[in-house]
Amino acid sequence: MPITLVKAWTGAQQRLKAVHIDSPAIDARLLLEAATDATRTDIITDPYRELTAEQEETLNSYLTRREKREPVARILGRKGFWKLLLNLSDHVLIPRPETEVIVDMILKQSQPSDAFTMADLGIGSGAILLSVLAERPAARGLGTDISEEALAVARDNAANLGLDSRAAFLRTSWGSGLADASFDIVASNPPYIRSDVIPTLDPEVRNHDPMLALDGGPTGLTAYEELAPEIFRLLKPGGKAWLEIGFDQSQDVENLMKNAGFLDVATWLDLSNLPRVVTATKPS
Repeated sequence: MPITLVKAWTGAQQRLKAVHIDSPAIDARLLLEAATDATRTDIITDPYRELTAEQEETLNSYLTRREKREPVARILGRKGFWKLLLNLSDHVLIPRPETEVIVDMILKQSQPSDAFTMADLGIGSGAILLSVLAERPAARGLGTDISEEALAVARDNAANLGLDSRAAFLRTSWGSGLADASFDIVASNPPYIRSDVIPTLDPEVRNHDPMLALDGGPTGLTAYEELAPEIFRLLKPGGKAWLEIGFDQSQDVENLMKNAGFLDVATWLDLSNLPRVVTATKPS
């Protein structure tokens, strides 16, 4: 007996609720849309459309994976970030809404016609750099990553978004090998979770995000200790740095940036009112 869109959605929610998934209604809808090629509007305006046997089977397999705490973005292989839809692989972090703060701030401090150069160190899927380039057509950028697999994802996303003519990618550690004073803006969302905290993370993160993108070493600050002097070197005089941080790292990262020679070092909050971004300016 075929089931309808509305019945499938209700049943999917119940399955996810039963295993204590945080957002069962949203997750059930996203998986249903992907399994049936339906839109959110279809589910509301055509609720009695019947699923084919194949669609039911696909939805069931998606739900089974979600019940085992595999994130929706991993199941679907894509995630919305800022105004983009980014492809993912197991080699990149799932972009988080809190990282959008960096994009928002860079865009608010620039004009649509500004022609600046930007580096995104540890680019992952390309979320930060590509979101900025998509809205600043005269800007150009470079993304670095130590993972060739991550760079492949970022390159793929740049090509899909028509940004590959303005974005370049390089396999290296942070800014190693890049020329001094090359960029107006340098941004990074480095690994910042203390090694001993990783086993306590939700299984969605602990089991499905690459350890390379999570583990910030014994203090959580290993990446920032390397990045602070490196970003200072890469920035043009008067250039600006943007670093995502963990909620309890504001003071430590600010100190590292001040010690590297930066001025106007400040921390900004995300939408949950947690410290999220440290900004700093290289003296002119």
